[in-house]
Amino acid sequence: MITARRRAIVAVVTGIVLLAMGLGVAYEVGDALGIRTEHAEQMQPAAPVAAQAAVAVAPPELGTISAPRSMRVGVALDELRSAVGAATTHAGTVSIAVDDAPQGTDDGYTLQGDASALRIHASTESGAVRGIYDLAAQVRASEPLSTLIGTHAASKLPLRMTDLGAVGVAPDPAQWVPGTDYSHASKAFEDVFLAKAPYIDQTALAAAYKDFDTFLRHSLANGYNAVAFPGFAEFMTFDDVPGGPVYARGDEHRARALAMREAFAPFWARAHELGVKVYLRTDMLALTGPLETFLKNRFGSLDAENPKLWDVYTAGLDELYTATPNLDGVLIRIGEAGTVYGVAGWDYYSALDVTSVKAVRTMLTAFTKQAEASDRELIFRTWSVGVGDVGDMHTDDASYRAVLDGIDSPKLIVSTKYTLGDFYSWLPLNTTLEQGSQRRIIEFQSRREFENYGAFPNDLGTQYQWAMQKLLAANPKIEGVWTWTQDGGPWRAGPMSLYLKSGFWQLYELNTQLAASLARDPKTDVSAVTEKWAREWFSDDPKTVDAITKAMTSSRDAIEHGIYVAPFAKQRVFAIGLQPPPMMWIFEWDILTGDSAVLDVLYAIVRDSGAQGVESAIADGQKAIADVQRMRDLVTSTDASTWRTPEMRHAFVSTLDYELDTITLLSSYRSMILHQGQWHDTSSPAAEAAYDSDRARFEKLAAAHLATYDGDVDHPALNLTAAQLGVQRGERDEAMAWIARGLLALSLAWLVIGMIAARTSLVARPGAAAARAAWIASLRPWRARESTLGMLELDRWLLLMVPAALLVATRAVQTSFLSWTHLAVIIGAWLVFAVVLRLFLWRRSPWPVIAAVGGVIVLRCVLTLFALSFTGPGGYWFAFWTDPGLRTIYITVAFALFVWVFVAAGWALAAQFGARRATGFVLAAVGAGLLVPAVAVGAIGLETALTAWNDEMGLLPWGLSRILGITTYLGIPDVTPWAAAGFGAVLLILGVLLALPWARSRRKTDAGGTPHPSTAQV
Repeated sequence: MITARRRAIVAVVTGIVLLAMGLGVAYEVGDALGIRTEHAEQMQPAAPVAAQAAVAVAPPELGTISAPRSMRVGVALDELRSAVGAATTHAGTVSIAVDDAPQGTDDGYTLQGDASALRIHASTESGAVRGIYDLAAQVRASEPLSTLIGTHAASKLPLRMTDLGAVGVAPDPAQWVPGTDYSHASKAFEDVFLAKAPYIDQTALAAAYKDFDTFLRHSLANGYNAVAFPGFAEFMTFDDVPGGPVYARGDEHRARALAMREAFAPFWARAHELGVKVYLRTDMLALTGPLETFLKNRFGSLDAENPKLWDVYTAGLDELYTATPNLDGVLIRIGEAGTVYGVAGWDYYSALDVTSVKAVRTMLTAFTKQAEASDRELIFRTWSVGVGDVGDMHTDDASYRAVLDGIDSPKLIVSTKYTLGDFYSWLPLNTTLEQGSQRRIIEFQSRREFENYGAFPNDLGTQYQWAMQKLLAANPKIEGVWTWTQDGGPWRAGPMSLYLKSGFWQLYELNTQLAASLARDPKTDVSAVTEKWAREWFSDDPKTVDAITKAMTSSRDAIEHGIYVAPFAKQRVFAIGLQPPPMMWIFEWDILTGDSAVLDVLYAIVRDSGAQGVESAIADGQKAIADVQRMRDLVTSTDASTWRTPEMRHAFVSTLDYELDTITLLSSYRSMILHQGQWHDTSSPAAEAAYDSDRARFEKLAAAHLATYDGDVDHPALNLTAAQLGVQRGERDEAMAWIARGLLALSLAWLVIGMIAARTSLVARPGAAAARAAWIASLRPWRARESTLGMLELDRWLLLMVPAALLVATRAVQTSFLSWTHLAVIIGAWLVFAVVLRLFLWRRSPWPVIAAVGGVIVLRCVLTLFALSFTGPGGYWFAFWTDPGLRTIYITVAFALFVWVFVAAGWALAAQFGARRATGFVLAAVGAGLLVPAVAVGAIGLETALTAWNDEMGLLPWGLSRILGITTYLGIPDVTPWAAAGFGAVLLILGVLLALPWARSRRKTDAGGTPHPSTAQV
């Protein structure tokens, strides 16, 4: 009796300890998830307005032109002549005189004269050239040249940079039709590069040069004077680096660098000739195969904190600047790198290794020193996207200061996006742009990648203006902008709209013109810029221009409320140590997500946003549909004959048709996921009925959307794979809930029979003895052996099959019968555990340990089935993601029961083999159960295995692995499965050592007269 009481006390204490451990695990899980929200201070731009369009004015013919014979002036005059020549009618003639002026950066000028004779007076050539371009813009906008007469102050921001647009990118529809290429590589100049000597296709190079010249001319006309040119290591031989050279004699990398340098030096010379600065644009670390080998051999690793590593790169820059003097500097990013930017077969790539404050400061110190010595500039982007110690440098003032305080080189320019995050709507203004003593430039994106790649009307004028005025008032160090005319995100997963080349690129040209106009004068009337854009590209008819500009005033509301769920987007959401973007239901770009983590949290935030949060958010989507319909009605009401070309009108109407279809589809999905969350949250029949109705409507609209737009390179369909997988899982929730209820009832019946069988005649019934043995052994495993004595064959089989079948069934229901990966890993691990234990038992009776393990498994399944019985797996995960209290209780109990399985197994075995050997059996079985699946996952690849599992379970965004990689995003090392396998192997070896019969203990046992467990009969 005393022994039984002590065992019971030990069991209770063990249970309490396990529950405490489970509570600790639950706390750690909650802390790791870190799901929380905080209020975000929204930007507050003025409401967009549409000015009344004036009557178009025909430009005059060009008379005599007196101007300096410089290349810059000549190219500007080409633009003016082109604008005048494109006009269908002319009125009068104007002579133009341009003063000769020296080089300089001040681009102010004065226009003198009248409608028939104009003179541009400027103190520098930059001002004279600007005056000519302004005249050309007036012509294209069908406005009188005389309105420009007067003094025009120098641009507020002297540096106005663009990306490279679509220069060198071939509009090949075959590359866009699949819509699943999420590579960020532009593949610019792909047809120029040859795999072998001479490495350059001269015919393709000539075409690319012409392409580049066209882009430069157009950018100059828009008001830009700098360009970010992709490339860095591609142009370097690294001959003179310390400890070098990097490339061995005869290495093709060196020969290719020389060939590429020779090929592209004329591009940079042309830009210099036109007054355009060129900055090479690269990610760090920039690598080639031999360069990576060289760095590792010399420094032991890619140690970005080692100053000598950076000497290699700066020596390469010294060499390059000497050979190509028309380069103005280098632009560096550290926050994105890797295979997503790589090109197959191209041994130039990047590594995400500059992730600590010391590494960044060491890098900047080296590059600024080099820039000062070479009289060049270094542009450093703060885009750090959550990676490493500097991960929040882009959005956190303190982190920005920690990285950059004290690095005050006059040659350093820091570049930062104007939004507190990526180029999404609803984000606050990026306050880090108000910090620091460094020279600063602001980044803008014309072709908004997250808002369907600029395929929808999206007039950002008032937002750009508010942001720029606010930032300039706070930081006088801001001296420029960087406008992305084309780049950002995957190039071939959206529409084949290539700047100046294909698709409806004129739509997002508006934002390019707005950014330049505001950089010159932050007080610019943005509605006037929109009107001029409409006149330039679509029509000079006042009614048509009015309709277009009025339509554009609704474009932001349609975007902000149609493709964002506003109550969610207004919050700063934090999870897994990161800050998810405000458009998580589309993750990312065009993938409508279907995962529980995002959609459940999104619902919870919407629910808590107000008394009618859910219905208000649904109504918000409906309003966006009305906004797009109004835009479409305005444009289609115009007289087709007033448009510059029928093609332009068709493009505009088609894009509005596309937007209307897409926003309608998104509205139906919004309603579906919110009502689905409401059902899981409340178990309300009305919410379930609304969800079922919404789901049917979404499936119908999705089929129509895909039928209309799948394969359309101008208007690509959304990627609905993840959403459809989510729908498939959601459709099964009700059925899974009923199956769970049935299994739960059977499980409880088994437990009840086990509880009462010993005290009633029920014990004589078939199966009752098995239920009794399982019940006793699960809670009092030291009695497992006695509880299984004398069982019939049927009872023994039930003792094994009931828990095994229940385990498989529970896991199958938990995954909606959709994740065979999950079942294979879980059931496989249990099978290995069981087989190893059986091998240790060999001729001994396995039924005591089967009773103990099986009994606890039933208890564990009861817990899971109870959680699944409300609204199925969807409700199970809803509670996990959104209810910390329920999550904590569940994890605490589930963990305690899970560990109790092994405690019970060891306790049951101890009666047969002694505590030490029983512990060894269990440790070895657990080790093998961990080792085998871990090796399988390691052999398959952790990312591949997690992707397959997540695709079936739908817990994290489906697009995560396709774009960033689950392991990369969550910071899971690739060696994790091998580390788990190693730990399993250690447990296996330790267990085997403990399980072996030790001679000394055998003698002690034999001397006492009690049969040693190895010879005892059961």
